Amino acid sequence: MSESVTYGGYLKLEQLLAAQQPQTEQHDELLFVILHQTMELWMKQAIHEIGAAQREVRAGDLSPAYKHLARVSRIQAVMTQAWDILATMTPADYLSFRALLGSSSGFQSAQFRVLEYKLGMKDAAFLRYHEDGSGDRAALDAALGEPSLYDDAIEQLAKAGFDIPESAYRRGGVAYQPNDQVEAAWLAVYRDTAKYWGLYQLAEKLIDLDDALLTWRYKHVLTVERIIGMKRGTGGTEGVGYLQRTLARRAFPELWSVRTKL
Repeated sequence: MSESVTYGGYLKLEQLLAAQQPQTEQHDELLFVILHQTMELWMKQAIHEIGAAQREVRAGDLSPAYKHLARVSRIQAVMTQAWDILATMTPADYLSFRALLGSSSGFQSAQFRVLEYKLGMKDAAFLRYHEDGSGDRAALDAALGEPSLYDDAIEQLAKAGFDIPESAYRRGGVAYQPNDQVEAAWLAVYRDTAKYWGLYQLAEKLIDLDDALLTWRYKHVLTVERIIGMKRGTGGTEGVGYLQRTLARRAFPELWSVRTKL
């Protein structure tokens, strides 16, 4: 490292620490800002890791992808633990500054939708929350149109000789629907792990991601209910009711259903 490079300069700490700008004098608003900014930073890293894993999976080089996917799982664990910090904020603390949030909502997080899209949970309905021509919209459009991590994994099943239609992994921005042939392929992988060790390990890394995402969602639900109860969320969102329904979503549905059939 050059002697002219300093710790603060390399990390851009002046800019980073100036990015927290509470709009009130309420003590807990800073916590609210920092927690959500930190979540966005971790999502940025998770998207970066998933992108690397996708390149390796597409090349059929599965082993290096495991490290990236394991790292994402660890990131998800840290994000889940962060809700415990926010839960130290009482309803009265939050209500002291909630009104200033106006129409803003975590529902509008472009990075979270990119993360969902890259995992395979594609829903074009979320595009309407981001202005045409904006950087966020461009990132969302790209993630929606490109193959997801699950698409890449399913294509590797096809390349391994399983009878899977191309439409199962080349679907553009269309939401994924569970597929009997994909399930049958994963079932064969789990029944002969020695033969399909690489695909088996990939499947387990994927289920780790889905498990961690569901755990994050569940803790999010509890934290929101603890702080605002069943009130509507900021920006007119439904709040806890909507968040509870997301607990039924699965990024890799056949990796869950196959367990019943083993």
